[in-house]
Amino acid sequence: MKRQKTYILALVLSLGLFTGCDDGFTELNTNRVNPTSLAPSLVLNKAIISTTYLDGFGTLGMLTYNFGIVQQIITPYGSSLSGANYDQINNSNTPLVWTNFYRNVLKQLVAVLDQTKSDPLQVNTYNAARIWKAYVFMILSDTYGDVPYFEAGQGYTNEIITPKYDAQQVIYKDILKELDEASAALTTTQAAVTTDILYGGDVAKWKKLGYSFMLRAAMRLTKVDPATAQAYVAKAVAGGVFQSNADNSIIRHTAIYNNYIANHLAAREKTNFYLAAPFVNYLKDNNDPRLSVFAVRYVGAKGGQEQVAARASSDPKVQIGMPMGYNDVTITSTLAQNGVASLWDYSQVNLNTVLKLDAPEFHITYAQVQLLLAEAAVRGWVTGSAADYFGRGVRANLEQMASYGAAIPEASIKAYLDAQPLDASRALEQINTQYWVATFLDGNESFANFRRSGFPALKKNPYPGSEVKGDFIRRLPYPDSEIVVNSGNLNEAITRQGPNNLDTRVWWDKK
Repeated sequence: MKRQKTYILALVLSLGLFTGCDDGFTELNTNRVNPTSLAPSLVLNKAIISTTYLDGFGTLGMLTYNFGIVQQIITPYGSSLSGANYDQINNSNTPLVWTNFYRNVLKQLVAVLDQTKSDPLQVNTYNAARIWKAYVFMILSDTYGDVPYFEAGQGYTNEIITPKYDAQQVIYKDILKELDEASAALTTTQAAVTTDILYGGDVAKWKKLGYSFMLRAAMRLTKVDPATAQAYVAKAVAGGVFQSNADNSIIRHTAIYNNYIANHLAAREKTNFYLAAPFVNYLKDNNDPRLSVFAVRYVGAKGGQEQVAARASSDPKVQIGMPMGYNDVTITSTLAQNGVASLWDYSQVNLNTVLKLDAPEFHITYAQVQLLLAEAAVRGWVTGSAADYFGRGVRANLEQMASYGAAIPEASIKAYLDAQPLDASRALEQINTQYWVATFLDGNESFANFRRSGFPALKKNPYPGSEVKGDFIRRLPYPDSEIVVNSGNLNEAITRQGPNNLDTRVWWDKK
């Protein structure tokens, strides 16, 4: 009995001890610097950064497809690097845009929209997210065609794990509506969101961004719905598009936060990718001062180990682009006729200017806006001279080279502009060929505008193992993963759009 009392006493004392120790336990063990939630503006920043060169995920996809399709950057190598160089499907790289945008960018944007749509104090963050979402869906739909749109990104919020695919025609109609409404709804009556990574909360610049994206989206429809295209071009101009290079949408990089493509080409892919002959030849034949900014050649290099600074030259006269249609074995047959010592002797993208590690990335620029307006003027959709828009667009891109630490002298700019007047008889070709140059390193936009406009007038890639029945790749196929997780909706889209291959055209890419 005495022993039992002793146990009871010990138990009571221990319970009292534990109870006393619990005072302040939760507070003591709470990490005060570990965030439990994020401000929507910061999540929007993450979505914007994740769009940048596809946050690294799509860098190889862009290098193997977009740049090669428009014949700006090419590789002779196969295996994991095959793509537009061979006009073949590479199932490792074709899904990369899809994977990053749905798993990262759109998930973040949908979260921002859900958190801000009913908050009157976050009107600008809400509408900025709408603008960016429209831009992201342009890239997705331009790449694949019909994609999940209205039900996309709702796996966490509404448990929609097999979203319906929407027709591109419907998607573009809503993109234009969203850009129209969101741009107009941005307001200066609220305090600036100073954490905004693009414009530091400058609402006027966000409005210009929205209307400039609207202009781009409207011009996509020139072949399939010119009436809607014209109407939204007019709305964009009335709303106010970019007025100078100071308005450009830019992601700035640093020695710590690197430009993804620069990082990729400065490291493991350094000796694998080269400037394509059609791009180099166009710049060279027209004495374009941008060639010395874009290009470097390691003259006489007979291997990757000889691509050293002592051999580097950006002199336009020595640049030689790699011809299309060869692999790393057959390319040797082109060396003598091109006067190069090896495949490593062809020109590459300059890693000291446009692809230095801290080089900026541009989403849409004043130069591009002016060139789109030049085409709209040719079509009679806007007032003003097409030649004036054209001249301002070309000048703006030439001046944009200063952003890479490679400013082109005014005398060279003027000489080039004087030599490149707009010829009314071939205005659309001139405008869109200059757009090809002005979108260099923005593979998504270069690929889209090439399909829309048909310019520049490139020749079919002559690679003998091509899987493309037409002249060029028109879209990328849906990921194989969709066959497993969303086959019913995928098959409906394929039935509506056409075979899931490189030849099927997206809706706005009408013959």
